[in-house]
Amino acid sequence: MNSLRNFYLLRSGAAFAWVVLAFLSVSAPAPVVGALLVIYPAWDALANVIDARRNGGLKVNPGQKFNALTSIVAAASMAVAFVLRGNAGGVLVFGVWALLAGLFQLAVGIRRRKLGGQVFMMISGAQSALAGVIFAAKSFGAAPTIAELAPYAAFGGVYFLLSALWLTFKRSRTDVGVAVE
Repeated sequence: MNSLRNFYLLRSGAAFAWVVLAFLSVSAPAPVVGALLVIYPAWDALANVIDARRNGGLKVNPGQKFNALTSIVAAASMAVAFVLRGNAGGVLVFGVWALLAGLFQLAVGIRRRKLGGQVFMMISGAQSALAGVIFAAKSFGAAPTIAELAPYAAFGGVYFLLSALWLTFKRSRTDVGVAVE
């Protein structure tokens, strides 16, 4: 349980750091914005691999395996789309990735629900999928800026933090003899 809690804290911290960088990069040159768009799914891929390895490996965690693969493909595709079509291309790929990653996160949360704190992961996955649809649709008009994508990452950070806190308090209450569902 400590391992999962610590991992969720790491994911939360990474999301909040990305949000800060996104807001600091509002007027940055296009390559900086493009790099930030690529970094987010690349980190997600790495995080899914780390989490899966801590929980039996990629073979027994197909949701995380497919999420990692989707995130790797998305990071590479996002770089190409950003170079070819600018912010709109990057946001389109970001949206498709958020949709797919959200669905995989929802599936992993459902599979892990007995561990506790997974309701936040399920909500996050569903919200990510919805945001992905919205981002993809908006990319065909006035594509969202990096600052407009930042709340997506902030909500993800909040959900990871809530899950970590849930696991922390669940463990401390269980340690003193109070069973928590």
